[in-house]
Amino acid sequence: MATNKNYYDILGVSKTATSDEIKSAYRKLAKQYHPDFHPNDKAAAEKFKEINEANAILSDEQKRKQYDYELEHPGMRGNPFGGGGGFGGMGGFDDILNSMFGGGNPFGGFGGMGGGGEKRPARGADIEQTIELSFLDAIKGCSRTISYNRNEPCTACKGTGAKLGTSFKVCACCGGSGRIKYQQDTIFGRTIQVGVCPDCGGSGRQVLDKCPDCKGKGYQRKETRFIVNIPAGVDKDSSLRKRGFGQAAGNGGEPGDLYLYFRIEPHKLLKREDKDLHVTVPISYKTAVLGGKILVPGVEDTIELNVPEGTVSNTRFCIRGKGVKTVNGTGNLYVTVQIDIPSKLSREQIKKLNDYEGSVSIKSCEGMQKYANSISSVYGKKIDKQ
Repeated sequence: MATNKNYYDILGVSKTATSDEIKSAYRKLAKQYHPDFHPNDKAAAEKFKEINEANAILSDEQKRKQYDYELEHPGMRGNPFGGGGGFGGMGGFDDILNSMFGGGNPFGGFGGMGGGGEKRPARGADIEQTIELSFLDAIKGCSRTISYNRNEPCTACKGTGAKLGTSFKVCACCGGSGRIKYQQDTIFGRTIQVGVCPDCGGSGRQVLDKCPDCKGKGYQRKETRFIVNIPAGVDKDSSLRKRGFGQAAGNGGEPGDLYLYFRIEPHKLLKREDKDLHVTVPISYKTAVLGGKILVPGVEDTIELNVPEGTVSNTRFCIRGKGVKTVNGTGNLYVTVQIDIPSKLSREQIKKLNDYEGSVSIKSCEGMQKYANSISSVYGKKIDKQ
């Protein structure tokens, strides 16, 4: 596992992070850089690939142990025996590799095999799907039919690849470890390479009698279709996992999981911030001055809001409990009102507006009076109208 990448830094976790913390960090970053959200973005695609690579190593207990060892012993990366470096030949390093890959036998010359117990079958790959939701469907919850193609575990052999009722044998090539270790002496020193066993494909075992339905693969390519119930309150950062609905592993391995992410269409009026909803509503000058009732959009229907007299533009009102309902509580609906100024007036309206303006004293307008006083005190100029 020779690499110079710091997978902990890539996922943004510490070296002591738990498996749950690693999973959480991976899901968050995988959603952030998923190709569906960054079409034709090569940088995002490369980042997504890097995130998956980091997760593949750190989420596997054995691979993580090996990787941690390489971090602590950088001189062991690549060719540890070149130029007489490292452990000075095989002394000690054979034990390290055996502990990593389950081997129990020493090398027997070039092409030697690691022994040990039978290797547990590898887990299948996860699958990610993105679901399109309207703004209100995401808030209220809904059902969707999911359909995709995947490698499903073969029903005839239950995913083992062996004809029903038959068994396996431990791979004679790798001794059940799933990997073989090659040793070669060169003029630069002794080199060791570890690779997937070509006889068993890394499973550590061989089928005695192959399943006729899947030809020994343990899976068949099929369409998977089911209905998923999406809970109320999901957001763009939410995800759902359905265990066992990822790619089949074959050789009796556990299938991967299906991860569902959401792309939510914006609402024409409402905006969401966590559990709260926000909306800006235009009101007339008359409503702002004299007060009145206005209709504001809600989740289920419109809501009547009373605007008090003397309301200034950009005043925000809170309607409690009319936000998004989630398992963590219900948010509020925040309504910001803005006075809508007419763009065109008739001659008669202009005359009436001028008559009104002449009849109103600046003292009746608190904001204008305060502003006029400030101009007078700083610049020594008097303002009657503004």
